[in-house]
Amino acid sequence: MENLDLNRLPKHIAIIMDGNGRWAQEQGQDRLFGHYQGVVSVRKVVEAAAEIGIKYLTLYAFSTENWDRPVEEVTGLMTLFVETIAKEVPDLNKNNIQLQFIGDLSQLPPEARIALDQSTAQTAANTGLKLIIALSYSSRWEIVNAAQVLAKLVQVGDLNPEQINEKVFSENLTTKGIPDPELMIRTSGEYRISNFLLFQLAYSELYFTNTRWPDFRKPHLIEAILDYQSRERRFGKTSAQIVLDEENK
Repeated sequence: MENLDLNRLPKHIAIIMDGNGRWAQEQGQDRLFGHYQGVVSVRKVVEAAAEIGIKYLTLYAFSTENWDRPVEEVTGLMTLFVETIAKEVPDLNKNNIQLQFIGDLSQLPPEARIALDQSTAQTAANTGLKLIIALSYSSRWEIVNAAQVLAKLVQVGDLNPEQINEKVFSENLTTKGIPDPELMIRTSGEYRISNFLLFQLAYSELYFTNTRWPDFRKPHLIEAILDYQSRERRFGKTSAQIVLDEENK
């Protein structure tokens, strides 16, 4: 913590929580055991992010492609989601954390949608860390869905095609009102984005670690932020321009 520059923290961190199943198999357990242990990591990392002063934290919990996994794993995951959300709401409120969900939530079983709606309402007044859970999420689905919404607006005459720009498009994504992540972390040694926030990650710093998600804790999060702070973010400009911009602030 003492090495962090608190004036240069990423406002928004996104994490692909990868490696639960492989971690479990390495322990001689079934894949669901890894997912249950991954919940512990979620709790620890959320607490750490709030303590450090991160404003937004997005966790990739379940992709639309994950529906194709074995039925028993998907069923177990849905049960885990419902149980975990209900248990965590009191602590979220205690720590002033607001919970949001993004994704094609219509695919979720009814009991899961009810749990999501209840937890969202119960934490809506909180003003601290915004915890966003990407559930049944696919960035390509999100982009196509936004395009369809805009096309319908054009079709009925409420929008001219010339009015569609990056801002208008982003306002029709599920992340409307949420700033783009400055830092994206993926655990477990895979070097892919896996259909996660493709539009929003355009200028994010990417950080990959071999640590499996069930082993990921506050020190690993700090290590990722320190790596982020060691980089120069240019957004297409030269280093000299960045220095000049800082001097003119």
